[in-house]
Amino acid sequence: MAVTKNALIRYKTIDRCLQNHYRKWTLDDLMEACSDSLFEFEGRNINVSKRTVQLDIQMLRSDKLGYNAPIEVYDRKYYCYSDPNYTITDIPLTENDMNVLLETMNMLKQFQDFSLFSEFKGILNKLEDKIYTAKNHKSSIIHLDKNTDLKGLQWLDELYQAILKQVVLKVMYQSFRADYPAEIEFHPHLLKEFNNRWFLIGRKTETTKVITFALDRILGIDYDFSTEYIPIHYDADEYYKNTIGVTVLERTKPQKVIFKVDRLNAPYVLTKPFHQSQKILEEHNNGSVTFMIIVHHNFELERLLLGFGNSLEVLAPRILRRNIKKKLESAASLYK
Repeated sequence: MAVTKNALIRYKTIDRCLQNHYRKWTLDDLMEACSDSLFEFEGRNINVSKRTVQLDIQMLRSDKLGYNAPIEVYDRKYYCYSDPNYTITDIPLTENDMNVLLETMNMLKQFQDFSLFSEFKGILNKLEDKIYTAKNHKSSIIHLDKNTDLKGLQWLDELYQAILKQVVLKVMYQSFRADYPAEIEFHPHLLKEFNNRWFLIGRKTETTKVITFALDRILGIDYDFSTEYIPIHYDADEYYKNTIGVTVLERTKPQKVIFKVDRLNAPYVLTKPFHQSQKILEEHNNGSVTFMIIVHHNFELERLLLGFGNSLEVLAPRILRRNIKKKLESAASLYK
């Protein structure tokens, strides 16, 4: 239920009044107090009506906002709390409230590597302690996958700030195939996450080609303030539209990839499509399904298809079918 700012001010004013047991509060007194508070906090000269305060009291008494305030009337005139220690600012959290807070907190913690969220760390720690204490240290219902031991996460925030402030970087980078690291003048454009791994997307000064660096292979970062930053000149959503993963093959056209999945595994592909372009070409009598996606033929695509083992058959294109066949034969030879 949505609650307006004015209503919240009135609720808190009524609560503050009724906590004062040394004074008798009439409906007129509460109306005057609410009007004064609205003028103080909002700068608006509003005369709160008797009907408004009566509805506020009714709302405070109800369970609609979770208050259940013990407001009583005595001598048919005066309002008070039957529990002298009650206040709406100290009502206990319900089980549902705690569950929602806990799962929200766990989701926010996934971004703790960014300084953007650093100011929330203390709040999250206090909230976590309060919730777990209230819930007798029960385990979380939702578990989000996160590899906290992955190398390169320490660069996340620094790279984020460099992109935000458009600063040219000198990146010390060593790919798995290189014998030695190389220093590269780099214009960072994007940070992209795929399969629980982070990548830096950008370009060199001397070429317009988009380059992808895995964060776990970055050995060092320095700043080059003397070089003018070259901003992004492509739409990221459009750029990755026909790609599974992060390897975009700019010089090749996306291909129609046709594959058949057996009866047991077809529901998994139906409910979690490989790509946004996925379509059903044929549903077979034996329960298997033939699908089509339109994507670039890259390393990530082959790894995805290979992950289904003997439950998936690539039908087209022929070069992809041949590659998958060779890799499966090579894998089978390891078990001979």
